[in-house]
Amino acid sequence: MKYQIGDIVLLLHSNEEGRIVDLINDKMLMVDVKGITFPVYKDQVDFPYFKRFSEKKILSTKKEKKYIDDVRREKPEMRPRTEDGVWLTFLPVMDTDEFGDVVVEELKLHLVNHTRTAFNFIYKLHFFGVPDFELKNTIQPFEDFYLHDIEFASLNDSPSFDFEFSLVQPARNKETHYETSVRLKPKQLFAKIEELKKKNLATFSQLLFENYPDKVHDDKVEMGKLAAKGYKIYEASEARKHLEPARSVVDLHIEKLTDNWRRMSNYEIVSLQLKTFDKYYDLALAHHQPSLIIIHGVGEGKLRDEIHDKLRLKREVKSFVNQYHPNFGYGATEIFFQY
Repeated sequence: MKYQIGDIVLLLHSNEEGRIVDLINDKMLMVDVKGITFPVYKDQVDFPYFKRFSEKKILSTKKEKKYIDDVRREKPEMRPRTEDGVWLTFLPVMDTDEFGDVVVEELKLHLVNHTRTAFNFIYKLHFFGVPDFELKNTIQPFEDFYLHDIEFASLNDSPSFDFEFSLVQPARNKETHYETSVRLKPKQLFAKIEELKKKNLATFSQLLFENYPDKVHDDKVEMGKLAAKGYKIYEASEARKHLEPARSVVDLHIEKLTDNWRRMSNYEIVSLQLKTFDKYYDLALAHHQPSLIIIHGVGEGKLRDEIHDKLRLKREVKSFVNQYHPNFGYGATEIFFQY
């Protein structure tokens, strides 16, 4: 059955009528029902004309006289709106290859706001920590905002979907901005898609946040009182002189950090490595270094992934890259800062 944009269709599962706003592929449509847009499979809809003409009208044999005051006013049907946060939604676009197998060609990304609050947002897509796509815009309450398409094959390149949100109408008791990130590993993605096929669903979603965070109030420390108690107070411009020297290269191999590493558990080892990373990362910023190289080794990649997760959420990181380095092989990440 051939559909076109603008056609009115009947949703078989809810008996509602909607309008086609986009043709996703040969199996899927994008439908608008009372201002809400969502994807459906073609076998889940039908043209409404047969239903309209086949409905039986029951005519009473005896007509009763009715007065205008006796007629009840109909209330418009309001669809309940559930407030459950802001989501990143993935719509796999599937097709059949020459062997008859169903394959995913690309993913359509939508930002979905299921709250009563409007947000400004900055969206960035990174591959291996390198910026690839950026978008700044505003999403209104209960709006579905299309971001862009991403090729399915590129999901093997460690994509990171990073967001920074702020309120369109700032509030004193709310944070000025909120940052969050989504990473999808290939195994997780394949499992999600198989689940969609089994349940005959069109999309899967990742929660970005349920409630926009309240402001954290820091206790103010009066410098004069500290000085009166004998504490030495330094000028901010002079504080850098009293810091430990920074390093341009930090080796996180555990045998470089402690002599007792053989007695440590895996959790203790990773904790010490991350603590050391945090220390020299902060020192690099304090000394306004342009870049920093972290040697984390290859292994199973757990330490590298933990460090990359941290870097994606830091505003002062311009970019970072984990690629072959003549001195460190593939086991190092180079970080570039912006001030």
